[in-house]
Amino acid sequence: MIWRSLIFFSCIGCAYGATLSGTIALRDSRVEAVNKLKDYSGAIVSAEPVNGEPPLPAARHAVMLQKNKMFTPHVLPITTGATVDFPNADPIFHNAFSSYSGQIFDVGLYPPGTSRSVRFARPGVVRVFCNIHPAMSAIILVLNTPYFATTAKDGSFEMNLPPGDYDLRVFHERATEQTLSNLSLRIVVGDEPVRLPAIAVSEAGYLLAPHKNKYDREYQTAPDDQSLYPAVKK
Repeated sequence: MIWRSLIFFSCIGCAYGATLSGTIALRDSRVEAVNKLKDYSGAIVSAEPVNGEPPLPAARHAVMLQKNKMFTPHVLPITTGATVDFPNADPIFHNAFSSYSGQIFDVGLYPPGTSRSVRFARPGVVRVFCNIHPAMSAIILVLNTPYFATTAKDGSFEMNLPPGDYDLRVFHERATEQTLSNLSLRIVVGDEPVRLPAIAVSEAGYLLAPHKNKYDREYQTAPDDQSLYPAVKK
């Protein structure tokens, strides 16, 4: 679905900004949670000022927890320059890494109850994996703006914006770059609440590419954590 337009929400003499809200629905999905449960969470809406650099927060730390062999949250939006901590709350070792173009990193193998950190210096999509457990995956979306929101299960989102012109963008991990590009639009914000028309994000055309470990090799079929780390007890 192509939805590219120019929407104006302005007010003469506005000074305090407004609340921007809307809803996103996922379409053409092969994921059960989307089709049966109508779970539209995990999409990110960001607004980047057209004129001037947006103010980024001074203290920027975020957390991506590793527990039950999962990264939580699965999708984490942060601002450029922020540091992400990867605490290991499992009774086994983990090794978070990314070998994709967003930002390559490897925190190495580390034990339960410890943490590693990575600073993300440039905007982009960072796909995160564990070198031990192939089913573990997550996304860190690094943004050049502090104005963003993640959709709730019902697809709703909300953020506060100062007055000004913004380029609005949508990200969803199972949408193609072309699909997301077609959803971009420009808005002008004043001091009145802004409610966007409903946005439909199609997952058509998305192909899940299998990933390898950090050595560019195939994973073991079923990693045995106890045999790999006999000193670690559950």
